[in-house]
Amino acid sequence: MSVRVGIGYDSHRFREGRPLLLGGVEIPDSPGLSGHSDGDAVAHAVIDALLGAAAAGDVGKHFPPDDERWKDADSMMLLERVVGILRQRDLAPRNVDVTVICERPKISPRARAMRQQLSAVLSLPLDCVSVKGKTNEGMGWIGAGEGIAVLAVATVTSGASSDSDYHGATPGIPI
Repeated sequence: MSVRVGIGYDSHRFREGRPLLLGGVEIPDSPGLSGHSDGDAVAHAVIDALLGAAAAGDVGKHFPPDDERWKDADSMMLLERVVGILRQRDLAPRNVDVTVICERPKISPRARAMRQQLSAVLSLPLDCVSVKGKTNEGMGWIGAGEGIAVLAVATVTSGASSDSDYHGATPGIPI
C-alpha cells in the first residue's frame, strides 16, 4: 500500500442571485458564489486535492468551464465522479482537511454538516473529514468580503479494491 497526498485550492467571488453552497450545504442569508457549476468552492478544492494525490490533473481538466454539460452542475456529484476516477486507479480517499477562508459567513456553525456531506460522498468516517473556517483579518479581496477561498489537503492510499476494512476511527479521540 502506498500513501499519497494532494493539495487543492479554489476561490470564487460572491454573486447575488444564487444560493451559497459549501461542502454540499446550502447557507442561507448569504450571496452565492460565481462559477460555471454551482460554485461550491469546498467541493472544488477537495476535488483538486484528490486529483492531485492521484496525479490525475485538476477540476478544470475533468470538468472544463467551457463545457455546457457542467453548467450549474452539482459539485458534490462532480466529487462523486472524482472518487470513481480514484477507484479506477485503485486509490481511495483516507482523509480530507479543509480550511475555508472568508469574513462571512461564519463556517463553524455549519462545519459539521459539511463534514457529514463530504464523508458520505467520500465514503469516509466522520473523524477522517475536517472542515474549519478562518478569516483573512480584513486583508485583501477576501478581507473586503468580495469572496471565499478554500484550501484542502487529501490523503489517498493504493490498494483500494482490497482494503474494505478501513474504519478511520482513532480510539479515545472524539469526533
